[in-house]
Amino acid sequence: MNMNAEKRVIKKYPNRRLYDTSTSSYITLVDVKQLVLDSVDIQVLDARTSEDLTRSVLMQIIMDEEAGGAPMFSYDALTQLIRFYGNAMQGLMGNFLDKNLQLFVQMQGKMTEQAESVMKGETSPFTNPGVWGEFMKFQGPALQKMMGDYMESGASMFMQMQQQMQQQAKEVFDSSAQQESEAPAAARKPATKS
Repeated sequence: MNMNAEKRVIKKYPNRRLYDTSTSSYITLVDVKQLVLDSVDIQVLDARTSEDLTRSVLMQIIMDEEAGGAPMFSYDALTQLIRFYGNAMQGLMGNFLDKNLQLFVQMQGKMTEQAESVMKGETSPFTNPGVWGEFMKFQGPALQKMMGDYMESGASMFMQMQQQMQQQAKEVFDSSAQQESEAPAAARKPATKS
C-alpha cells in the first residue's frame, strides 16, 4: 500500500451499509474487496463516531473468504495465531507475519514479471515446447533463489525474535536478581537508636 497517497474513505452506517465518499454511492463488502484487490488504499470510518473500522471490515472479508471453498488458513494455523494473542511474542509475531507477507508478495511479483516477459515474445511458449522449456529452465533456478532468499530472511527474522526474547529474559532476570540482592542488604543494616 502506498502510505503517501490519500486513503479512499468509506463510511459505515449503523444499518451496516457502506458508503464510498469518492463515488458518493453505497457499496457492498464485495466492492470493498475489489478495491483492495485493485490496490486502492482504503479507510473505513464509523459514520457517527469517525472510529476507524478498517481492520474489522478487512477481517470480515477474510472471514467470508475463509468460509468459501478454498480456505487459506488451516485449523493448526488458526489455533497457533490465537495462542499468540496476549503472549509476550504477540508484537514480534505480527511483525514477522508482515515481513513474510511482504517478501512473498515481492517473490510473486518477480515471478509474474518473468512470466509476462516470456509471454510478450513473438513465439508463444505454449505452442513452441522449446521456448517453454527454456522458460522453465530459467524459472527453476530463479524460483529456487527467490525461495532461498525468502527462507533466509524468515530465518533471520526468527533469530532476531529469539535474540529479543533472550534480551528481555536477561533484563527481567537481572532486575529480579538486583532486587533480591538489595533486599538482604537493607535487612542487614544496623538499626539506629532514636
